[in-house]
Amino acid sequence: MTVHDLQELNRETIRYIVSVIQPGMSLTEVRNLCESYMLSHGADSFWYWDVGAFVFSGRETAISVSGREYRTSNTVLQDNDILTIDLSPQRNGVWGDYARTLILENGAVVTDPAKIQNPEWRDGLQMERKLHEAMMTFVTPKTTFEELYYYINGIIARDGYVNLDFSGNLGHSIVFDKNDRIYIEMGNKAPLSSAEAFTFEPHISLPGSFYGYKMENIYAFDRGCVCAL
Repeated sequence: MTVHDLQELNRETIRYIVSVIQPGMSLTEVRNLCESYMLSHGADSFWYWDVGAFVFSGRETAISVSGREYRTSNTVLQDNDILTIDLSPQRNGVWGDYARTLILENGAVVTDPAKIQNPEWRDGLQMERKLHEAMMTFVTPKTTFEELYYYINGIIARDGYVNLDFSGNLGHSIVFDKNDRIYIEMGNKAPLSSAEAFTFEPHISLPGSFYGYKMENIYAFDRGCVCAL
């Protein structure tokens, strides 16, 4: 499987979980459903600390933690809730990496962010889309990881949000060994095109809010233009 194949598996996994998720499920149940689906549809393991699905809900969505320290809680989903799922499948050493924040209202996932009734949640998801669009407009093969870091964090601050990532970065290169990753962070002057592919995954919140938002895709350059895999 290629990175593109694994990203398609991630998209299918999110579509699957949207179709079965319901209030009363624990986050452990959601994680198990996601991981079982990925393993039965092409993944052979999980590259990030052997966790296939990092799952957070409610106030936990504003928590940023290393995979080494992550433990899935038994928090139960409510009729009106916010849920972030971050997927890390691999096959034969090739990675997928994908995250989405989902909103439940009246017991069902709202698939169109514009139709979310809670204004804070609606604005948070729309801000994530705005950041991805801004990144794609800004970068060229010569853009450095550091330049992207400063540009996106500037937009996050200008629009009244904060970067929640525990190490302050916005994504990383896609490699075969997680210890070889380089990051969208201050001081990394390597051009984005030096990586075969990279993730973009801003984790944001309003200052003082209990809720966080995350959207992650893998991107690569094709004939000088960046595109999602």
